[in-house]
Amino acid sequence: MANNSYSGVKNSTANHHGDFGCSLKDLRSLMELRGAEAIGKIGESYGDVQGLCTRLKTSPVDGLSGQPADIDKRKEVFGQNLIPPKKPKTFLQLVWEALQDVTLIILEVAAIVSLGLSFYRPPDAEREHCGSAAGGVEDDGEAEAGWIEGAAILLSVVCVVLVTAFNDWSKEKQFRGLQSRIEQEQKFAVVRGGQVIQIPVAEIVVGDVAQIKYGDLLPSDGILIQGNDLKIDESSLTGESDHVKKTLERDPMLLSGTHVMEGSGKMLVTAVGENSQTGIIFALLGASEEDDDDEEEKEAKKKEKKEKKEKKKQDGAAENRKKAKAADGAAMEMQPLNSDEVDIDEKRKSNLKEKKEKSVLQGKLTKLAVQIGKAGLVMSAITVIILVVLFVVDTFWVQGLPWHKDCTPIYIQFFVKFFIIGVTVLVVAVPEGLPLAVTISLAYSVKKMMKDNNLVRHLDACETMGNATAICSDKTGTLTMNRMTVVQAYVADKHYRNVPEPQLIPAAIMDILVLGISVNSAYTTNIMSPEKEGGLPRQVGNKTECALLGFANDLKRDYQAIRNEIPEEKLYKVYTFNSCRKSMSTVLKNADGSFRMFSKGASEILLKKCSKLLTASGETKVFRPRDREDMVKKVIEPMASEGLRTICLAYRDFPVSEGEPDWDQENDILTSLTCVCVVGIEDPVRPEVPDAIKKCQRAGITVRMVTGDNINTARAIATKCGILQPGDEFLCMEGKEFNRRIRNEKGEIEQERIDKIWPKLRVLARSSPTDKHTLVKGIIDSTVLEQRQVVAVTGDGTNDGPALKKADVGFAMGIAGTDVAKEASDIILTDDNFSSIVKAVMWGRNVYDSISKFLQFQLTVNVVAVIVAFTGACITQDSPLKAVQMLWVNLIMDTFASLALATEPPTESLLLRKPYGRNKPLISRTMMKNILGHGVYQLIIIFTLLFVGEQIFDIDSGRYAPLHSPPSEHYTIIFNTFVLLQLFNEINARKIHGERNVFDGIFNNLIFCSIVFGTFIIQIVIVQWGGKPFSCVGLSIDQWLWCTFLGFSSLLWGQLISSIPTKSLRFLKSAGHGTQRQEIPDEELEDMEEMEEIDHAERELRRGQILWFRGLNRIQTQIRVVNAFRSSLSPYEGLEKPESRSSIHNFMTHPEFRIEDSEPSIPLIDDTDAEDDAPTKRNSASPRNVTPTPPSPPLSPTPSPNQNNNAVDSGNNHLYVEGNKAAGTPSAPGSPLHSLETSL
Repeated sequence: MANNSYSGVKNSTANHHGDFGCSLKDLRSLMELRGAEAIGKIGESYGDVQGLCTRLKTSPVDGLSGQPADIDKRKEVFGQNLIPPKKPKTFLQLVWEALQDVTLIILEVAAIVSLGLSFYRPPDAEREHCGSAAGGVEDDGEAEAGWIEGAAILLSVVCVVLVTAFNDWSKEKQFRGLQSRIEQEQKFAVVRGGQVIQIPVAEIVVGDVAQIKYGDLLPSDGILIQGNDLKIDESSLTGESDHVKKTLERDPMLLSGTHVMEGSGKMLVTAVGENSQTGIIFALLGASEEDDDDEEEKEAKKKEKKEKKEKKKQDGAAENRKKAKAADGAAMEMQPLNSDEVDIDEKRKSNLKEKKEKSVLQGKLTKLAVQIGKAGLVMSAITVIILVVLFVVDTFWVQGLPWHKDCTPIYIQFFVKFFIIGVTVLVVAVPEGLPLAVTISLAYSVKKMMKDNNLVRHLDACETMGNATAICSDKTGTLTMNRMTVVQAYVADKHYRNVPEPQLIPAAIMDILVLGISVNSAYTTNIMSPEKEGGLPRQVGNKTECALLGFANDLKRDYQAIRNEIPEEKLYKVYTFNSCRKSMSTVLKNADGSFRMFSKGASEILLKKCSKLLTASGETKVFRPRDREDMVKKVIEPMASEGLRTICLAYRDFPVSEGEPDWDQENDILTSLTCVCVVGIEDPVRPEVPDAIKKCQRAGITVRMVTGDNINTARAIATKCGILQPGDEFLCMEGKEFNRRIRNEKGEIEQERIDKIWPKLRVLARSSPTDKHTLVKGIIDSTVLEQRQVVAVTGDGTNDGPALKKADVGFAMGIAGTDVAKEASDIILTDDNFSSIVKAVMWGRNVYDSISKFLQFQLTVNVVAVIVAFTGACITQDSPLKAVQMLWVNLIMDTFASLALATEPPTESLLLRKPYGRNKPLISRTMMKNILGHGVYQLIIIFTLLFVGEQIFDIDSGRYAPLHSPPSEHYTIIFNTFVLLQLFNEINARKIHGERNVFDGIFNNLIFCSIVFGTFIIQIVIVQWGGKPFSCVGLSIDQWLWCTFLGFSSLLWGQLISSIPTKSLRFLKSAGHGTQRQEIPDEELEDMEEMEEIDHAERELRRGQILWFRGLNRIQTQIRVVNAFRSSLSPYEGLEKPESRSSIHNFMTHPEFRIEDSEPSIPLIDDTDAEDDAPTKRNSASPRNVTPTPPSPPLSPTPSPNQNNNAVDSGNNHLYVEGNKAAGTPSAPGSPLHSLETSL
């Protein structure tokens, strides 16, 4: 197989051994084998794994020496652990994209026509025949300057394009920086020179010995050297959802991109980067990355849609549509499977109900932008029509002139001028700064949130967090410090309130206790010397185990000496901790052939399995259920009520006479234990947590604690944190009780039953991962309260994956979290601290507010500018604001204002109000009052200046000026006043809830101050020295002062407006509602059937496909950049796009549950760049079953056999699979390629 299918991706260095005993080619062909074949091949070529280590010049115990020369040599021979990323778009490409804007193109054409015509001059004799409007140009020099306007428009278009391109470029740069930061943070444990060290994933080389444990994502291919109870989820490569057991005897092959679901072990790295299984599949996908014709692509899509509809008619069956949108544009379709229509409809409805909605904010904005754009389009069309009609009537009717062919160019020039005015009205009307504001605001927030220890992986999470109404938090590590210490112990029949002195414990018990603690814990867990003198010792690894090791140290015993005596290889069998066992056991084989097993685990669970108890004399006595109840009452409950976690330590002997037990019968092994001791472990509450929880409660967010701990411990901690107040009626319950209450007689979960519990529930103790998921899903789907709950969840373990994905926002722990949890999350808390979540809420609300501020400002300018241009044009046949001036206004109000208002830092006052909720309109009634109030005020001023300005200032009137006449003072004053009104109104826009003090905290935002100041300076330059291109004349100091005063007056007017209570203005309506899920028409829902989430931004864009939209193209570019960012941050897409990955570790990380929904990619409006546009999706359909399922009979959206192997969806694999068959070599069953074939 290796010979034909991979011929295209052979590495150039494959043939030289570089002094190693095996070449890259040998290792690659070895890693393609599985199971028995692989073991056979290792035996035949190398003897055993030890032999392979020798050939690779490494030691299975001490690893590589870590010499830089050796590491570099290995990188050169076997490659680096990197998959090269796609090149970013260059600045010029972005400029070219910005130029594609329809409205800009129309403006350019109009400007060029106007330029051309301005050089034409009809013979003077005929000038009179062309009507009065054309006359009046006495000065030749003035007529010469006719070309300037056209040139100026062209120039301002260039400006707009450059600014747009620069914005996109800097955004992309920011996102790439973030991406690389996320990658650098990924470390992996390897053994070098006998020491376990953490190195960045990209530094791993062939020959390294890596330590793998529960929750890891394997960064490279390797072969198992030693393993305990190791189970791997290989679904990301093979599509099989069952966990694969890895042992030296049966299957030692470990593949990159797979997840460790249980156990621990060591592996020898044999392939990295492009040579690992993941990398090879990438190379196959990347082979067809050339940009091809979109035409083909569109055709294929149309054809496919047609076929789909026809099929639906013919056999009424739901197709299994795993849309394989291959990179060469051919779309492949799976055969429909006949099944009952009814089931499918039911399933479809329930699926749609469960879909996650994302980009809600972006959806609302896009919808608003589209509505405003439509209005602008209508206005601009009317403006042009009125201007043309007025001109024609005036010239040929009132003056009664015939059409002279010499005058034609002059008339055309008028028409072009009218057309330009129309287009500028449109340019000003369409708020293309809206999506820009969102992106800037989100990007800025994401950058700043890094400083607040929030590493955002999906941009949406930022905005969603502002609406959060509930937080389900873990206890350990989030609310507590995750620094565990043993503070009480029950040992040798005595309950010690403090750690006992070593001499108080009988020697026999002491030996068993310390031996059990030392070997029955992960060898990766250690207590290191403190970093600073006099500091606390550093805890590395599992914190509960650290507490026990610390206990051994407190008893003045050295656990490390015991571990050196019994290295990990000598452990006979290890049952690692997992969420259903709730305990861990290690078996040692004694010299006489008997076995001793040490166990530790949650006390109430392990004590049920104990039948004996060690007494003070070192003898055992019978431990009956009655004794156990006593112990629970007298020891465990008092410990738990002080917020301690109780752990029981026990052991069991298997004598030689009974022979070797069957280790796979866990229930028989883990019984009749002898209890040695029960310890109480304290995990102190983080000092800042009670305050943070108080803030959340004040902000209308309910905090619930979901923990695996004992209910008394949980209750004590919840009270310390302030989740429970004394005298509250809130519920604390255990997972068992919760499950009993929410299920009906048949054992099915009922939403009504959950609805009775969750509003009061505050603590869920002894909960399993499934309970956590059920609770989150129950709260999200609940309809008890009028607004849908938005739930945030924190998690650190692999088993938290489903809940993290189901939640609206999933927070993973950066320090204690496993890779699987991080992959399933939206935000990573780099300091594992609950108070960072409060910061995230603040930033999320701030994003929403920033955008509302920008909207308030933007819409005021839009309304005023459009009305002024429109009425001015109708009454005086010429817009008071010229095209170039409009473009400048557009630049300040769109681009600069979005920068200024979108970067306001959050304040604590944001936490004093309740969450807005999903359905809150963007423009509240207060904002509407401000917009209309300021709009009316500005219009009064501008119209006063327009019609009586010449008398007030005693200057010549600028109205009815002929073509190419010089700029007038009159119109310059109007333009200047207009811009200054906007500048001062920008300060008003900083407050949207009707606050009085608009200057509050203005100096905290330097960007805002510098933009306002900068705009003012540029305005002075434009007016004084702009001259003909800007249609301006220099103004005197008096005139400037008047303009500035009029501008400043809008601040005073703002105070007046905020004095009017909004309640008294009944007629005000709010605007900018998002589309509710219920409002989406059925046809659209059917189209969305294959998507995992309803992406509102996407939907609104598809609805608003109007050619003229200036903003739409901009909006698309924004969304495209955001999507590119999302896709490069969220490694969910299985084999998503080779370009968006730059390290294997970020590769195919699909968490362990099966998601039974297929996922096509929806193209954006213009299929110009299909690969960039397909918005990436997070698989967020709720995992119905977290336990591994056997492949289910295909229902409507069938999971393809290789569920996460989107290789099928995104590459030209049908080409190479056919190649395979042609060559006549069947691929090995169980290999990734085999699964590709089967799924095709």
